[in-house]
Order: sequence, then C-alpha cells, then structure tokens
Amino acid sequence: MKKIAPFLWFDNQAEEAVRFYTSLFKNSAIKGDVRYDDEGANASGRPKGTVMTVPFQIEGQEFVALNGGPIFKFTPAVSFFVSCEAHEEIDKLWDTFSEGGKVLMEFQQYPFSEKFGWLQDKFGLSWQLNLGRRAQKIAPFLLFVGKQHGKAEEAMKLYISLFKNSSISRVERYGAGESGAEGTVKHAVFSLGGQEFMAMDSNLDHHFTFNEAISFVVNCETQKEVDYYWEKLSAGGDEKAQQCGWLKDKYGVSWQIVPTILPELLQDKNPVKSQRVMKAMLQMKKIDIDSLQRAYEQR
Repeated sequence: MKKIAPFLWFDNQAEEAVRFYTSLFKNSAIKGDVRYDDEGANASGRPKGTVMTVPFQIEGQEFVALNGGPIFKFTPAVSFFVSCEAHEEIDKLWDTFSEGGKVLMEFQQYPFSEKFGWLQDKFGLSWQLNLGRRAQKIAPFLLFVGKQHGKAEEAMKLYISLFKNSSISRVERYGAGESGAEGTVKHAVFSLGGQEFMAMDSNLDHHFTFNEAISFVVNCETQKEVDYYWEKLSAGGDEKAQQCGWLKDKYGVSWQIVPTILPELLQDKNPVKSQRVMKAMLQMKKIDIDSLQRAYEQR
C-alpha cells in the first residue's frame, strides 16, 4: 500500500471511469468495491447497495474512485502527468482521452517537450500527456492559481517536511519577461513518501482552484500517525471542511487522514459490525481508531 493515494469524486460514474482508465494503461487492476450500507446511504443520499468506492491501480499509481453525487466537479487545479515513452503510445492516449473531452493545451511540440498536450477527459478529469521517460509513469500535478498563486514552493516545503522519504528534486522559476510572475514556480518536481508529484504557479485568470473533487488519502498505521498528519495538515486550513477524516489545508488542497484498519472494518462480512463502524465514523472529524474498534466489537 502506498502512503498517499489520489481520491476521485465522481457523480455516478466511478465504475465506468475506472473501467475506462484501467483499459488504457498496462499494469492496471481494479481491486474490488465497497457498497453503501444503511448508514452510508442515509448520510449520503445514495441508494443502499450501490457502489460507494472502487480502489484501482494504473501503472503503479494507486487511486480510489467514489460515487459521491454531483456536489464537487473536477478542475485542472489537480491533473495527472503521464510520461509516455513512444509516439504510438502518447498518440493513442491523446486520441482516446480527447473523445468527449476538452483540450486545455494543444497536442503539439513545445520548447519544453517534443510532444505534449493537456486535456480534460469525458469525466472532467485532467491529464497532461508528455513524450519522455520517467521512473514514475503517472504523477499528480498541483496548479496554484488565484489566491494560491505564488504558494507552490511554500506548499512543497511544508509537505516534504511532514512525510518521510520526501524531497524537492527540481524547481524551475519564471524569469523576467516570461508569461508567469518572475520568481514563481514554472515547474517543480518533488516526492512525498517516495512518490513523485509535480507543481507550478500560474497567474493567468483561471476560474477554478483546488476543491474536494480530488483529495489525497494518507494511509496511517497508528493513531499517533493519524493525530500527527491531522494536526499538521489542518493547521491554518478550513475547519468547516473537517469531517470523517477529511480536511483542507491552508492552500485549499484536500486530504483524507485514514487509518489502514478503517477499510478492513467497513468491508467486514458481518453487515451489523460494518454499519456500526460506518455510523461511528460519520460522527467524527478526525478518525479515532479506538472508537472504531469499540463500535466494531460492541455486543
């Protein structure tokens, strides 16, 4: 299990989207599903027995897809940078993602790449396709715009201070006369827990920013870990966004601080036990492992 996994909020298309993505990439797998029980259905308004979440993997990157309703929509503030080794591969991905999608940057040659394009697919999720080899084929890409413009480097420094095995490997800045604000991040590569991320600032008039449609799950083994990441990442963030392990940090990026035992308890074969765990979780902001276990073991 990776330390951090992107969590994708769909309206009612999680299963379709997951099948689509895993069909496009090699080394991909769907890892089952979790369905809404009575407690989850009552809290979300979703039909009981329908699919709630679908964990999946593409090219070594772990994801979770959620059927959460129409509350949040994907924006290009978080996209996924895909490194393609061959023209045939990148051309096929671009053609497939383009069907029903929206082009954000034309698919062509740029000063920084022989072949690159940025688009939103038919589900609204954003992808950056680039011809070139990297050890990690797919990397989450954070775009700091609007009120968050100019804070990419500050955010990266905070994040790498919190996670073990983390570092900033490259920062390229806008120079005088370039399209971005001089000195801000033009492109950066950093790693958290050994997983590669990318970031940049943009001072263009974007009508979007970070939201809950894409969050990052932090998998925690102990309550001490849960407490640590909750305290550090929620500092200065939006307190109204804190519920069921979710939080928003001071840059507007959403995280879920999740003990690894939680999915196990929620997927227990005894529906009475799993529903008790769900009910207990829905009453929490920060997840408390002992309370979950008491709910599970209740007689």
